[in-house]
Amino acid sequence: MKAAPSVKAATVKRRTPSFRFRENVQLYLIMLPVLLHIFIFSYIPLYGIVIAFQNYYPGSPFLSFSGGTDWVGFKHFTDFLNSPYFARLMYNTFKLSFLFLVFGFWVPILFALLVNELRNGVFKKYVQTASYLPHFISNVIVAGMVLSFVNTDGIINSIVKLFGGTPISFTTEPGYFASIYIITMIWKSFGWSSILYLSAMSSVDPHLYEASKIDGANRFRQMLHITLPSIRPTIFILLIFAIGGLLGANSEFILLIYNPTLYETADVIGTYLYRYGLLGGNFSSGTAIGLFISVINFSLLFLANRMSRKYSDYALW
Repeated sequence: MKAAPSVKAATVKRRTPSFRFRENVQLYLIMLPVLLHIFIFSYIPLYGIVIAFQNYYPGSPFLSFSGGTDWVGFKHFTDFLNSPYFARLMYNTFKLSFLFLVFGFWVPILFALLVNELRNGVFKKYVQTASYLPHFISNVIVAGMVLSFVNTDGIINSIVKLFGGTPISFTTEPGYFASIYIITMIWKSFGWSSILYLSAMSSVDPHLYEASKIDGANRFRQMLHITLPSIRPTIFILLIFAIGGLLGANSEFILLIYNPTLYETADVIGTYLYRYGLLGGNFSSGTAIGLFISVINFSLLFLANRMSRKYSDYALW
């Protein structure tokens, strides 16, 4: 009768925090470089946010108790909201990101479903490798390829002329920029984005497919009723992240392919920050705009997470 408490006490002792730490020390060591990277490059620079509330110029102190810091409060935020470019920047950024979400989010899912159905191992690996490669190509090279394709003497206009059409100046027509951007971004990212879905599919119990075969289900029905529901949590989590980044268009790529004639549809918040904040030396205004967009993105992420938890039971927290 007295043995039970001693066993229980030993069990409690083994589950102490120090025991759990020793048990998982290898996992913590694997995580350590990533955590250090995040801390050094993401958290330590956060102190620089204070210049969003100052008239900062290079060489002036971030924090000074002797009157060397010129605090202006929310002046830079209100200046951006009242700027004549505010509506255009917000619209273009949201439009490009939203179109990429609508037309690009489902492409990796469909691609992963199709690759998962391949039975030839060598061909399957080739398709996966070929689809991953664009992700590793520099934006500079991709931009050069795109510009060479859409030039008046590029391959696209050559095909247009071959069928008797008139060459189109894609590089100076604002109406074509969104299509060029979306198609390029989908091509560059769909293969790499499919990795998570393929990983989720690899964990599906094979017995489910065997049972469905016995019930007469073909491969399409297996994909529809077994594979797709199995990756639903991954889909919802990535969708939450995508919604949280609706004001985060690929500014680096846009900077490489746009020009002043395309500002009407191509100028986004990131490109404006580069021109006005960095090249123009308006560091305080640029920081304020960046902080403003970060707050909106976090609000979208929080809202998407809450809606997902409410209607699907899948959420980040």
